[in-house]
Amino acid sequence: MKYFNLGKSDLEVSNIGLGCMRMAGKTLEEAKEIVKVSIDSGINFFDHADIYGRGESEVIFGQAIKSLGIDRESIIVQSKCGIRDGMFDFSKEHIISSVSESLKRLQMDYLDVLVLHRPDTLFDPFEVNEAFKQLHSEGIVRNFGVSNQNPYQIELLKTGLEFSILTNQVQFSIRHTPMIDGGFNVNMKTDAAVGYAMGILEHARMNGITLQAWSPFYSGHFEEIFLDNPKFEALNELLTNIGIKYGVAKDAIAVSWILTHPAQMQVLIGSMTPRRIESIAKGSEIVLTRSEWYEIYRVAGNILP
Repeated sequence: MKYFNLGKSDLEVSNIGLGCMRMAGKTLEEAKEIVKVSIDSGINFFDHADIYGRGESEVIFGQAIKSLGIDRESIIVQSKCGIRDGMFDFSKEHIISSVSESLKRLQMDYLDVLVLHRPDTLFDPFEVNEAFKQLHSEGIVRNFGVSNQNPYQIELLKTGLEFSILTNQVQFSIRHTPMIDGGFNVNMKTDAAVGYAMGILEHARMNGITLQAWSPFYSGHFEEIFLDNPKFEALNELLTNIGIKYGVAKDAIAVSWILTHPAQMQVLIGSMTPRRIESIAKGSEIVLTRSEWYEIYRVAGNILP
């Protein structure tokens, strides 16, 4: 497993992290196996949110960590807040209460990283800063990040913030590539030239922000998984063949395609199947050749100008 520093911090994290959204509903024994296999595979980063399973994902994860006797300092735990029924809420009161409830569910004293979950257009940067200051001074949140935000939203947040933004959690996969499509099609009258991502990739690289890629196996926004999907036969065949070369399965190659990018992203996988976690983790240290990377991009349905 390859490790690097998250953003500009001294947090050493695995470049593959486990997203725990689907942990809700698992038994304690199942959760323990998932966590153990992840750690045995080299994963030390676990991503949560207060809304995952309406808090149940944090509960079962906390129970698993406690039952396994895992040293809290040996893992990196991130959680998110800000999504409420029918709205987003970055108010000081909501941020602080959300963290308090997450820590109770996790049975932990602190979060390594707190992420603002999607943008709240009604937010006040200075109010967010007051929340962060209180959480940081009390020692219950050590670092901060955002998710699904464009560069202007991050820069606006920074106008009132006394803390570094370590991460921006964004959707990215072989079949969901708006972050790079626009860069290939600058000043062209094509659909790919539309600036959906608004320079997220470039902004992150310029500012030392780690992009955390979620849904690495999905085509579109939760439309369908492209792995083993007959609609993407050519792509699956190519991933399989490249996987044979490196001695890994196609899911590991799908992850390595993201990790090969010099932006030094972190991939958040959501599998709750131990054998798949083991398989995917093998893609951590694989660096594809430039020709392999571009061939995958083209076979996925993208046209280079």
